[in-house]
Amino acid sequence: MKALLLKRYMELEYTDFPTPTIGPEDVLVRVRAVGICGSDVHGLDGSTGRRIPPLVMGHEAAGVISEVGTAVTGWKPGDRVTFDSTVSCGKCHFCRAGKVNLCENRQVLGVSCGDYRRHGAFAEYVAVPQHILYRLPDALSFEQAALIEAVSIAVHAVNITPITLGDTAVVVGTGMIGLLTLQAARAAGCSRVFAVDLDDNKLALARQLGAEEAFNPKHTDVVQEIQARTLGRGADVAFEAVGATEPIHTAVQAVRKGGAVTLIGNITPKVELPLQQVVTREIRLQGSCGSSGEYPACIDLLVRGMIKVDPIISVKAPLQEGPSWFQRLYSHEPNLLKVILEP
Repeated sequence: MKALLLKRYMELEYTDFPTPTIGPEDVLVRVRAVGICGSDVHGLDGSTGRRIPPLVMGHEAAGVISEVGTAVTGWKPGDRVTFDSTVSCGKCHFCRAGKVNLCENRQVLGVSCGDYRRHGAFAEYVAVPQHILYRLPDALSFEQAALIEAVSIAVHAVNITPITLGDTAVVVGTGMIGLLTLQAARAAGCSRVFAVDLDDNKLALARQLGAEEAFNPKHTDVVQEIQARTLGRGADVAFEAVGATEPIHTAVQAVRKGGAVTLIGNITPKVELPLQQVVTREIRLQGSCGSSGEYPACIDLLVRGMIKVDPIISVKAPLQEGPSWFQRLYSHEPNLLKVILEP
């Protein structure tokens, strides 16, 4: 089969690669659409430590079952499917407690971090266990379905955040995950969502997707503007979708006393934390990792149009053009959000 191989850092090659073999409980999926995730772009230069070459990356995908293992039940060749990016064991304490995202033995498609290497979906075929499969309704295209994994990240973050109907939320960082998070927050009952980003074009898209107002820290005092719209108290909850010191500070400062800040961004191992603000204002600070059973809800939200992904898809291109699109994303080309590759 053909695949996009990270041969060494900063070197992607469209090349021949062995077609995956499947075990008794696995299926072989013919990939029809796969998204380039920001974590893949950061993995290109080795900065995350989670894309050790040689590796076929890619974990946001959808396709058609080509082959099923001998112990697979309920699935057959020709079924339209997507799948979780996390391959959980189903047996550890956390899996048995329903927290598969915290699985003690988890692997992630398209990730190599030293402890394991699991080739992903930037290829014609990918092998996945049947227990992470989800059936696709005809109403969703493969390109839309390739974003279900990203939608699940946003929905999970919102699900673990204490939201009351009518709350005000702030989303700091309006890349793809931030744009999905603001839609999920609206669907969860937030009556107002404010968006924060350094890119005015992204902020314009945030308004299109449901943000009441959008603020650029280069042009305005974000915290002051949010306080002015919340009777001086601040927002009830904030979501940080960047993973850097300054955006985290903004999120902490933007919420009211007793508010909650959920951290989704994860591009650097360490940040500076405004500890005294968190403690003296009794801010609830929590991380959000992956997703945990939200796929069916995400599929329903997409089908019903409560979360929209089409405005986020910038480009659909053949897999062989992957190296050039990776470079354009790596160089932060303006107005380029989600690139979908089609093997």
